[in-house]
Amino acid sequence: MAFSSSLLLGAVIALTGATTASAAASVDYVALGDSYSSGVGSGSYISSSGDCKRSTLAYPSLWAAANSPSSFAFTACSGAITSDVTAKQLGPLNASTDLVSISIGGNDAGFADVMTTCVLQSEATCLNRIATARSFVDTTLPGRLDSVYNAISAKAPSAHVVVLGYPRFYKIGGSCIVGLSDKVRTAINGAADYLNAATAKRAADHGFSFGDVAAKFTGHEICSGSAWLHSLNLLNIGESYHPLAAGQSGGYLPVLNALD
Repeated sequence: MAFSSSLLLGAVIALTGATTASAAASVDYVALGDSYSSGVGSGSYISSSGDCKRSTLAYPSLWAAANSPSSFAFTACSGAITSDVTAKQLGPLNASTDLVSISIGGNDAGFADVMTTCVLQSEATCLNRIATARSFVDTTLPGRLDSVYNAISAKAPSAHVVVLGYPRFYKIGGSCIVGLSDKVRTAINGAADYLNAATAKRAADHGFSFGDVAAKFTGHEICSGSAWLHSLNLLNIGESYHPLAAGQSGGYLPVLNALD
């Protein structure tokens, strides 16, 4: 009888969507993280967010607009490292928080410096800088992620935490005819995969969900001809190598939707 009731309930949910909508409306959602979560590169920045550059087109804002949660706190900030999250972003978390999303770790590992080095210096110097970043991911980043994840769990013990990764930047053998060599582009992509793998491991060990966005961005990398990422922009360096609005809506949002 219980099994039959479950089938009936499932049919009702499938037909009406009412239970799903009701569940979403009761969610208390907090969005933490760095520029990939704040929405740098997507435009439409919220003026009150200042240098944090939180966008109405970032995936947390899009999720909240689509699901009308009972509360939504958006504290992700451009340039954030792990210690910024623990020091400045966790205020809205509490025992009632149901959903937390976060992308963090790229700035700790030196994302901006890696790209600056690779664009401005020799191939050998670039590859050495990438190797240094990978070593940091091995030795130091796991402990920093643990500190953030432990702090989230302590403040929001009942929350479902979704950790979002980073896209690969380049389509190898793509449409770019100038700029970095494919050897360097491959190394940068490999570093993103390396960071994502380490982050996924730490997330899993804390019982969190990991959202790998790389697959969603496949076919939309720089040099693809249909990029969802800014390439180097000398007029707005801060937006370089960050998702466009299409990358937030087509890359990040579906991954959060699948895991929320």
